[in-house]
Order: sequence, then structure tokens, then C-alpha cells
Amino acid sequence: MLTLNPKEIPVAKMHSYLLGAVTPRPIAFASTVDKAGNVNLSPFSFFNCFGANPPILIFSPARRGRDNTTKHTYENLREVPEVVINVVTYNMVQQTSLASTEYPKGVNEFIKAGFTAAPSVVVTPPRVSESPISMECKVLQIIQTGDQGAAGNLVICEVLRMHINEQVLDAEGKIDPWKLDAVARLGADYYCRVQGDSIFKVPKPLDKMGIGIDSLPENIRRSKILTGNDLGLLGNVERLPDQASIDEFSNRYEVKAALQHGEVALHQLAHQYLKDENVNDAWKVLLAGR
Repeated sequence: MLTLNPKEIPVAKMHSYLLGAVTPRPIAFASTVDKAGNVNLSPFSFFNCFGANPPILIFSPARRGRDNTTKHTYENLREVPEVVINVVTYNMVQQTSLASTEYPKGVNEFIKAGFTAAPSVVVTPPRVSESPISMECKVLQIIQTGDQGAAGNLVICEVLRMHINEQVLDAEGKIDPWKLDAVARLGADYYCRVQGDSIFKVPKPLDKMGIGIDSLPENIRRSKILTGNDLGLLGNVERLPDQASIDEFSNRYEVKAALQHGEVALHQLAHQYLKDENVNDAWKVLLAGR
């Protein structure tokens, strides 16, 4: 196990480890203006949502590590405390990366990166037309976490208007992750695409009280076949199947075959059911072998 003391290694090395470990990070594609009306557009992956009432976003245009200078986004927000945060999708990720180039102050990254500026409703900075989701925000506070290179500047902002292209909504009017096709930042030059097998469901234990992994029989908890994720699924049920349903399920061919081969075969079959998100049947298999 590599154990690091941030005070004993170079800042650049610590920065690299942090960005490689805290992933994936959503990207705030932030458009701002200075007091003269010059537009700036730049992506930041130190970003997330921190509340819904009021709706609060926080991102950090950190100080540059190599020379301790501040970024144009930060300077603009000091002059005009407004920002539009645009969501980055796969179809625009290369242009977004180009906008991160450190052009001289006053250069418009909308033009450099080939994006289309759309007028906002209640703030001065424009929206990115190519982004399916844009949030117009007012800056509530900027917190400096330090005055040395790579120190963060936490921009706390409130969403005043949110614009969503209906094409990324599902039949229920919710944002569909497959349609959105967002990208997120990893370490170094790596990104990830929120698409395909990278999208999966985990049932939230909010409307029920799971029995917990500590309530599982010891042979299940210590299984060489069942994974930690498997145990989490098994522990997230409110109650176990009744004996009648277990007895009926035990008549299935695959269950009978597993019963003949013993506990390992039963755990392997239960593992397959869990992979298919069939938790109730997995429990029936496991309890059939008792």
C-alpha cells in the first residue's frame, strides 16, 4: 500500500494522484464575461451539484500550479458574478478540450473552438447552443482555499434558469443518460463516456429497510463465489422468500442440478441470477440449499 503525505511530495505529483483517483468527474463548461463584455469559455472538472433548494452548483477554477497565476474565468467572475454552466456531451468533447487552451485574455473561445453562442435569459454570459443542458447562474460566494499554485477557488453559484433540450428526455420527462451521452474527466488525458455498459442501476434503499449483510447466513457472507456487490444486493431486501415459493422454485431443472452438485454450484447459480438483477430468485436458490 502506497501511503502519501501531501506535504512531502511535489504538488504536481499530488495533483496527478488526486485526478487519477477522484474519477469520473463531471465537467462544468463555464461561460463568463468580464466588465468590458469580453466572453470566456472554459471547462473545469472540479465541479458538482451541492443542493436543490436552492439549486447550488460549485466549481473551482484553481490557480495554475506551474506559476500561481489565476485563470480568466476566475478573474471574470470577480468582475461580473454570473456564469452559465453547460453540460459536455460526447459529440462536443474535442471542441471542449480545445476551449481549454490558454489563449490570451480577450480571446473568445466560442470562436476558437467553433461553438455557437446563444443569448441567456437572466445573466450576461451566453449559453453554448451545442450543449443540450445549460444552467444560468449567479455567483453567491467565491472561497479561496489557498494562495499558492494549484490552490482552489470554490465558486458557489445558484441556478436561476435551467435549459434542457427535449431530445435528451425520456417518455416520463426525465433526463435519459443514454440520450444525453455525457462525458466525464479522468486523470491525465483520459475521459469516459456515459454510454453502453457504463450505465447501470443500483436500487436505492430509501423506501425500504434492507436486512443488511450482517443478517446473511455465514456461509453466504463467506462465500468464495459471491462478490461484495452480490452481498449488497442480497442484504438490500426487506424480507426473505417464503418457504412455499422456495419449494416451488426448487423444482426447476437448473436448481435441481445445482442442489446435486452442492454449495459452490448453488452460489454460482445465485451469482448468475444476481448478475441478471433477479435478487428474489437468487435468494430462493441460496435458501433451497439449506
